[in-house]
Amino acid sequence: MKLCEIFSSIQGESSFAGYPCVFIRLSGCNLRCSYCDTTYAYAEGEDIELNEMINKVRSFGIELVEITGGEPLLQEDVHVLVSQLLYEGYRVLLETNGSMDISGVDGRVSVILDIKTPSSKMVDRMIMENLDRVAEKDDVKFVISTEDDYKWVKEVIQDRSLTERTNVLLSPTYGLLDPSELVKWMIKDRINARLNLQLHKYIFGAETKGV
Repeated sequence: MKLCEIFSSIQGESSFAGYPCVFIRLSGCNLRCSYCDTTYAYAEGEDIELNEMINKVRSFGIELVEITGGEPLLQEDVHVLVSQLLYEGYRVLLETNGSMDISGVDGRVSVILDIKTPSSKMVDRMIMENLDRVAEKDDVKFVISTEDDYKWVKEVIQDRSLTERTNVLLSPTYGLLDPSELVKWMIKDRINARLNLQLHKYIFGAETKGV
């Protein structure tokens, strides 16, 4: 597998925000979102054997593990990695960019489905059927840069009855949308979703890697 980086930090986003977590960031991505904050994952990284990766995870002594990218589902061996982590008793999260079919992901994994909004310029690459495949244990995340993004997201939530089936996270794009604006829209519409700030950026700074 091609690994971009592996590190421990607090979980900055998702329903697990605030918990200590090991992050496995795999290399490669099939999208080029306008607001991407991990462009270094497009190509940076090194080939690594599964056993070596598992040993690195063990060394942190943390039971929560997130596999992310880039786009982790581009690498077929990610399913082997998932199986091994589950076998060893880890709680596994997998964050995917919405352009890959999630039906093959092990049902014990908590999927963080990052559906791209119009401002990303990648919304036409989304597999919207993935929204019918998420469950109560999963998260659907929308990164919102503009009020038009928010209105689009609100329609998707309503059309798919998302808040009745799964956790919905609304994340203001760091540096582009003031979180207070998003909160105003959410309160006005009484939307049953969670504000999803990127805690690691507020703690460590937006440009710091490996956190």
